[in-house]
Amino acid sequence: MEEVKIIGVKDGALTIALSGEIDLGNAETFYQTVMEAYKTAPQNVVFDCENLRFIDSTTLGTFVKILKGLKTDGFTMKLVNLQAKIKKLFLICSLDSIMEIA
Repeated sequence: MEEVKIIGVKDGALTIALSGEIDLGNAETFYQTVMEAYKTAPQNVVFDCENLRFIDSTTLGTFVKILKGLKTDGFTMKLVNLQAKIKKLFLICSLDSIMEIA
């Protein structure tokens, strides 16, 4: 999936770069790609969203689904380099209260 690039372990966390658009059409593939990478070596996950241009409500739900899996295993999730319009979606939905958004 070209919107998801597994960078590898960086600063003690699995780093995943997101780009383009993630929406209803590719959210399940996004979830599966992330979870496959995570399951090979469970650890904290950081999403670098610098090149992510668009997400929809399905994608927000997918982030929550990923977070639940990580928390069950005792790990955390962090989103960094969010564009202002995407960060606003997370804040409007109060998702900053359950996940770290930098």
